[in-house]
Amino acid sequence: QVQLAESGGGSVQAGGSLKLSCVVSGFASSQNCKGWFRQAPGKAREGVATIDNRGLSFAGYTDSVRGRFTISQDNARNTVYLQMNSLKPEDTATYYCATASTPCVLTTMTDFNYWGQGTQVTVSS
Repeated sequence: QVQLAESGGGSVQAGGSLKLSCVVSGFASSQNCKGWFRQAPGKAREGVATIDNRGLSFAGYTDSVRGRFTISQDNARNTVYLQMNSLKPEDTATYYCATASTPCVLTTMTDFNYWGQGTQVTVSS
């Protein structure tokens, strides 16, 4: 079993920054792809960024956050981060971290089988 716990959400004004953290516990070493997802009220869950711990880090970002968000990880701490800069009201959502055993390049959202409880991010204009 793998457990994930997110933290770092909150309320900020547009243009501000937040850093989300996700601690992965349990059989963390079995999880090769870690990702951040978000879901706004009334909208489908969407992928935000992924990072692969096989070899060099692989980071993929959805177009709406590229250049503003940065995913990183600290393998010694089994923690994945999402640094969010230049936040916009449309970034308001519940953010979830999730892990998959497959490499990110082969992984779709349905392959992420462990999820955290989510952390709320609210950006006001």
